Amino acid sequence: MDYFVVCLVALLASSLTFFSGFGLGTLLLPAFAFFFPIDIAIALTAIVHLLNNIFKLYLVGRHADKKVVLRFGIPAILAAFVGAWLLLQLADMQQVVRYTLFERVFEVTPVNMVIALLMVIFAIVEILPYFNRLSLSPRMLPAGGVLSGFFGGLSGHQGALRSAFLIKCGLSKEGFIGTGVVIACLIDFSRLLVYSSHYAFTPSGESAILLIAATLAAFVGAYLGNKLLNKITLGAVRVIVAIMLFLIAIGLGMGLI
Repeated sequence: MDYFVVCLVALLASSLTFFSGFGLGTLLLPAFAFFFPIDIAIALTAIVHLLNNIFKLYLVGRHADKKVVLRFGIPAILAAFVGAWLLLQLADMQQVVRYTLFERVFEVTPVNMVIALLMVIFAIVEILPYFNRLSLSPRMLPAGGVLSGFFGGLSGHQGALRSAFLIKCGLSKEGFIGTGVVIACLIDFSRLLVYSSHYAFTPSGESAILLIAATLAAFVGAYLGNKLLNKITLGAVRVIVAIMLFLIAIGLGMGLI
């Protein structure tokens, strides 16, 4: 069941979010969180996210705007290190709440609480029409890089902020997608360096197989997105993402996940 759930989410999320430039990590993180601790789930999601973005880099990376990549990407890299470092500090803290429900003991840790809060915030951003229409000045690209990189390192939620800033840069559709993919790769590389230095994490056994399966499913989704998805609206997807984020945030906040 875990293979089916994670692979289905990876395939659908990768295809449905190809043109928006964000959403794969948002959808895949809750799927991994059902089977792994939240900090490990974030690391696994980051690996799939990076490999999928490298594949998309092959598909559309040639359209990236180099100036925008530099102005947005360099601050994003630095901020991603900070966000990833903060995640590791939170992951090492002891539980703050411990309770028993239906003869089971549940623990709520600081990292669970922070990630749950972030998920609620990003769920609100996804579902409210005001935020869907929001875009920002190109002069704010460095600030956008800091915000996107920091939250990318902390929780994996980088794409929505990145897209909000890039949409005002006067890029073509291909340039918007390609530039976003290059920046996403930079952030993923940065946060994975921090994660690996702390965990020396090498997927093995079931986690390795699940990681490979999810990555291949995401590749298929990206390929389908590149071929077919430009005619499909993402309005319904935003609502589904928001609902999933709220549910997982409640589970994390209560220590159920």
